Amino acid sequence: MREIWRSHYPEGVGAEAKPFPYENLGQLVRESARTFGDKKAETLVLPNGMEATLSFKEVDRLSEAFSAYLKYSLKLAAGTRVAILLPNCLAYPVCAFGVLKAGCVVVNTNPLYTPRELDIQLKDSGAEVLVVLDHFGDKITSVVPGTNVKTVVMTSIADFFPWASRLLIKGKLKLSGTIPAVGVPTVPLARALHQGSLHLAKERWLPGINVPEPSRESLALLQYTGGTTGTSKGAMLTHGNLLANLEQIREITNIYLKPGEESVMSVLPMYHVIAFTINLLYGFVSGSHSILVPNPRPLSNLKAAFRKYDVTWMTAVNTLLKALPLEPWFKPEMTRKMLAVFAGGMQTHPSVLEHWERYTGCLVIEGYGLSEASPLVTYNAAVRHGHRLRRTMRQVGGVGLPLPGTELRVVNEQGDPQPPGVHGEIVVRGPQVMQGYWKQPEETAKTLKDGWMHTGDVGCLDADGYMEITDRKKDMIIVSGFNVFPNEVEACIAQHPDVADVAVVGIPHEDTGEAVKAFVVSRKALTADEIRAHCKKLMANYKVPTQFSFLNEIPKNSVGKALRRELRGASVA
Repeated sequence: MREIWRSHYPEGVGAEAKPFPYENLGQLVRESARTFGDKKAETLVLPNGMEATLSFKEVDRLSEAFSAYLKYSLKLAAGTRVAILLPNCLAYPVCAFGVLKAGCVVVNTNPLYTPRELDIQLKDSGAEVLVVLDHFGDKITSVVPGTNVKTVVMTSIADFFPWASRLLIKGKLKLSGTIPAVGVPTVPLARALHQGSLHLAKERWLPGINVPEPSRESLALLQYTGGTTGTSKGAMLTHGNLLANLEQIREITNIYLKPGEESVMSVLPMYHVIAFTINLLYGFVSGSHSILVPNPRPLSNLKAAFRKYDVTWMTAVNTLLKALPLEPWFKPEMTRKMLAVFAGGMQTHPSVLEHWERYTGCLVIEGYGLSEASPLVTYNAAVRHGHRLRRTMRQVGGVGLPLPGTELRVVNEQGDPQPPGVHGEIVVRGPQVMQGYWKQPEETAKTLKDGWMHTGDVGCLDADGYMEITDRKKDMIIVSGFNVFPNEVEACIAQHPDVADVAVVGIPHEDTGEAVKAFVVSRKALTADEIRAHCKKLMANYKVPTQFSFLNEIPKNSVGKALRRELRGASVA
């Protein structure tokens, strides 16, 4: 079966990805800076049209300074976790690359997290440094003292703007009252970079101060994902895992993406594994000019970015592809130079895909991935056709072929491979697959078996090696590309003193793909608004149920487990 899908790769795509000559991601960043030099690497575009840009050389220089700050000012040992709590902004690549160059571990953290969620992740990762945007200062005041965090590095959306613009932005933010007071000591990012630059000067004169570089086996990233138990798990991705996925992505895109000539719209947040690998890392190694949008809500926040720049590719989820063409300001000519949209994170509805392509003339290329695989596993093959792409195989209803160097099987409950057309669990083997879950050996053992990663997703392969996904981890809910696990939501709702019992399921939603619905047994009269307000104190908004049903009793099986499938069926019926 492995050879079957290889025969369907387009001409120019090899059976195995060609390796980069790098031992770690820091070397990749340095080489891209040498290759692309003063070309624009990252441009932050605010909703009002104000923008700031860093070149490839500047990102490299600043990230070297941040690396030196971590190594010499903070004296962090290799493998120390550094949490990054930032939206898409210029500080993100500077700090993320600096962490990787220092041999430390990036812990991607969602800025939408409530203090409770942030507390859980910081404690589990054991992060000793937290990089945070000043907008979120109020979240950290109550959380940081109870964690291992010793240093908080604070940045502003205005950092790296020209000085006049910086003063104007900071003045407006101060007058608007959107920057909260912070109750813990912080180090401004500018000061950290200055200290780091002084250490770099010493390095030139004192070679003995150098710290060994990380290897391909060194841990690079803790990418947190949910779990069917409701426990958050950090997928351990090494420099080698991420380099391998970048090599695979280069192998399938080098037939149509031209190094140093592309522009990528970075709307998906960098803390999401799709944007981290594809927009941030692959964007940098391919010499793409990344247009950063810090907050896509409302969608009018993207207007200035689309008007100012001719974007040639972007990553997106179903929610964005459905909503953008409905915006009165979004015109087809804004995508006139766009080769394709790479869609993931959730299923792209066929009607959404077809409407997007009809409206814009721009192809949607779907793939399949997960945090545990750095993330990409399969892709829909395409070739360049003029200034657009065209498919080489059918598209709607499937997620394509395994990446070069990736093996994929469909197995039954006994682990036996199934023939084409037979459904079963999807298992994956390849160099991009994680090392395991951080400090969770039992969960790791359940997922990694005999060299294969068991995804929990259900699908089938056809006779051409083309994969379709028909079901997924049975209880997980995907809201606009973000994973929501019912046990976590149930645990939060159960904290309400008037809730006697609760069960949570996912239901279809026209805009977000799925939404969260809660079934509640109350001790006394409760309203949906009361429970919703309670949830918003404990969870990010996308996890908060949009619908509630009040029952006398939650249906359960013989061992007392809620029958979620029965509840889902009642919701759809």
